[in-house]
Amino acid sequence: MQLVNGFKLMDYAREKQLVLPAFNTTNYELTAAIIKGYQVAGLGGYIAISSSNLKLSSPKIIADMVKSTMKDASVPVALHLDHGKSFEDVKACIEAGFTSIMVDASHLPFEENIQEVRKTVEYCHFYGIPVEAELGAIGGKEDDHISEEDAKTNPEDVKEFIDRTNCDMLAISIGNVHGMDLSPNLDFPLLEEIATISSVPLVLHGGSGIPFDQVRKAKQHNLIKVNYGSDLRQAFIRTFGQAYENNNNEFDIMSLSKLAIENVEERVEAIIAEVNGK
Repeated sequence: MQLVNGFKLMDYAREKQLVLPAFNTTNYELTAAIIKGYQVAGLGGYIAISSSNLKLSSPKIIADMVKSTMKDASVPVALHLDHGKSFEDVKACIEAGFTSIMVDASHLPFEENIQEVRKTVEYCHFYGIPVEAELGAIGGKEDDHISEEDAKTNPEDVKEFIDRTNCDMLAISIGNVHGMDLSPNLDFPLLEEIATISSVPLVLHGGSGIPFDQVRKAKQHNLIKVNYGSDLRQAFIRTFGQAYENNNNEFDIMSLSKLAIENVEERVEAIIAEVNGK
C-alpha cells in the first residue's frame, strides 16, 4: 500500500474514532517492526522520524525505506517529520515524499513561533500536506536534545496561535514529558480547557511514559495523535544488550536484528491495542 496523505489519515481517525499512534523510527529494523505491528493490529497511524535522527541518513533514504516496508501492507500509514527544526528539513522531507509535517518552533517567543509555523504551513499546504505545530514547552530528552524547560500550554494563546498559523494539529504541553526518565502528570482540567478552545485536533508527545488509561481519557478531549519512541528503542537496544550479557563473544548480528524486529513489533502491537482499548 502507498503512504497516505496526512489529511486522509486524520479523516480516517475521525471516522473510526481512533487516537493515532506515531511511532518514531531510526533505522530499517525499527521501521520494519512498526509497519508489521500496524499490519497485525489492522489499524493505521504514523511512522515518524525527527530532524535530529535525519543526521544518520536523509529524508530520501527514510522515505524509500518506509515505502519498501509498506509494499505488502494494507493499513493506512503516513510518513511524518517529527520536531522539524528547520525550513530546509521541511522542504527536503516533502520533496522525498513525506505526507505529514511537524514544525517545532516552540522554543521561540510566541510571535516568532507563529511566524515560523505560518511560513511552513503556507509551503506545505501548497503541496496538500498537513502541518502540526507545538505551543508550550515539553521537558525531558528527545533524541539528542535535552530540555529542562517545562512550560504548560497557555489556553489564552491557543485560538490566536491557530488562527494566525492555520496549523492542522496542535501539540500541547499539559504535564507530558519526553523520554522515560521523568514521570508525566497530565493536567486534565487544562486539557479540557484547551480542547474547548482549539479548532484543530490535539497531539501529545512523550507517550512512552504516559499510562494508557490516561491516554484513553485524553482521547475524549479532541486528542488525535500520541507519539511513541523511547519504549520501542528500549525494546530494540535490550535485545542486543541481553545477547551481549549472555555471551560477550556474540557476533550474529543478522539473527539478533531479526529478534529485535520481533521484540519491537510486539511492543507496537501492545501499544496500539492499549491506546484504543482494542
